[in-house]
Amino acid sequence: MRPRPAATTMVSMTAPRISGGLASWNDGPAAAAIRNFVGRVAIEGSPEFVPPDERVAVFDNDGTLWCEKPMPIQLDFILRRLAAMADQEPELRTRQPWQAAYTRDYDWLGQVITDHYQGDDRELPVLAAGVLQAFAGITVEEFETQADTFLRSAQHPTLGRGYLACAYTPMVELLEYLEANGFANYIASGGGRDFMRPISQELYGVPRQRVIGSSTTLAYESGEGGGRILRKPEADILDDGPEKPVRIWSRVGRRPILAAGNSNGDIPMLRFAGGPSRPGLGLLVLHDDPEREFDYVTGAERSLEEAETQGWTVVSIRNDWSTVFDG
Repeated sequence: MRPRPAATTMVSMTAPRISGGLASWNDGPAAAAIRNFVGRVAIEGSPEFVPPDERVAVFDNDGTLWCEKPMPIQLDFILRRLAAMADQEPELRTRQPWQAAYTRDYDWLGQVITDHYQGDDRELPVLAAGVLQAFAGITVEEFETQADTFLRSAQHPTLGRGYLACAYTPMVELLEYLEANGFANYIASGGGRDFMRPISQELYGVPRQRVIGSSTTLAYESGEGGGRILRKPEADILDDGPEKPVRIWSRVGRRPILAAGNSNGDIPMLRFAGGPSRPGLGLLVLHDDPEREFDYVTGAERSLEEAETQGWTVVSIRNDWSTVFDG
C-alpha cells in the first residue's frame, strides 16, 4: 500500500549515480533537482557532502504526503465525532463547530482553515474549542485505536478510495529514496501527532517517534497496570508556521537539509532547511491537477511567491508526477 511545470531551482539535468529511484516522477527539473541535491550531499568526496547522521529531511503531511481536499482527513475524523456529540446533546446543534458538523456545513469549516492560512484566525478558536472537546477525557491508547480504525475504514468523499490509499505515490517513493541514501525522514505537520502515528511506519516508512505534529495537553493518572495518560480539552501546540522550525529543533536537535510542504504554513520550515552553512533543498507541492487530484492555490499564495525568491523547487502534480496514487 502506498498510497508550475518548471522548478525554480536551477540544477544540472545530469544527476550523480545514487541509491534508489523515483519511478513515478517524470523526467524534468523537479526530479533532477532532487537527484542533484541528494548526489551533492550523499556522495563522499563531494564538496557539499553531509554525514549520514546530519541528513535530516522534514515533510508536512496534509497536502504534501497525502490528499487534503475537500477537507483534511483528520477534520473528517473530528467532524464525525462532533456530529455524534450533537446527535446525543441537541443543545450543541446551535453552537459552532457542532452545528457545522451536524448540518454538514463543510463550507464554514473549510473557510476557517483557508482564513488561517491567509493570516485570519478570528474563527479558529471556535473550531479549536470543539476539536479539543471531541476526544477529551479518553486515554491516548483509546484515541489511537479510534484514529487507526477510522483511517482503515473510511472512504475519501470524492476520490472513491480509502483514506490510506490517498497517500501520494511519488512522495512515498521520495521518502524511500532519501532513506536509501542515508537520510532520516521526519513528519512535521499541522495535523495531530497522535492521529498520524498509528500509520506513519506502514504508510510512509517513518517511525512513530519521528512524527512531529499538533497536540493536546496530556495528564498522567495513576492506577492499575502502570496508570494511564488522558487527553485534556486544552491545546498544547499548533505545529504550524513559526512553530514548525521550533518543534523540529526541539525534537530532532538538528537543522534539516531538506524540507517539503505545500502551504503558507510551511514557509518557516522551508526557510529553515539548510541554513547559512549547509546546502538545503526546499520542495513545494503545487496542486494543479483537477483530473487526478485537485486544482487550488488558496492557502499557498505566499509560499508560491517565496519559492521564486528563495529558490525552492516547485513540484507540479500535473507535470512532475506520472502517477498520483497507487491503484
